[in-house]
Amino acid sequence: MAQITYPDGKELKDLAAVQSRLARLGITLRHWPAPADPRARELMQQKSLNDAEKEELLGFVQNRFEELKREMGYQTRDMVVIHEDIPGLAEMLGKFDKIHTHSDDEVRYILDGTGYFGFVDPDGKQFLLEVRGGDYINVPADTEHWFEMRGCTRCKAVRYFIDTSGWTPNYTGRARDFAQATTTA
Repeated sequence: MAQITYPDGKELKDLAAVQSRLARLGITLRHWPAPADPRARELMQQKSLNDAEKEELLGFVQNRFEELKREMGYQTRDMVVIHEDIPGLAEMLGKFDKIHTHSDDEVRYILDGTGYFGFVDPDGKQFLLEVRGGDYINVPADTEHWFEMRGCTRCKAVRYFIDTSGWTPNYTGRARDFAQATTTA
């Protein structure tokens, strides 16, 4: 389940407290258990998935997509599968490990694995949010953030979009308070 770490090493682990802290930036965090169906669990445990397997796994969480379409107007979704054997993984992740914004919301439902979002408060202070399987996060447009794996090697996440063109990173040039982490263990 999600937790926050501050540059001084202090941690915030209580879900309600984490949600409250994120809400100050307009960020929504929910915990939706990952699918329990045996076939879904099998797919989530595989290192990589082909396109047909991704669509199959997306089918297990179609109800979430339908809910988000009604609530937020999302039009499309896809699945990103990150693992240590992806050619050019460091370069791919390097596009998102610098502080940036997007012109559209960045929305993820983590099905399996771990990832880290860093956030910048209006006063410039920063913190790191660890997300794990079952965590849903909606980062509003124009929120300063970054994403990295911090030594984790795998993550399967559903991405939801109103318009995929709004998902290009707009780098702010701000320095991070957290050291860059490696992308593999």
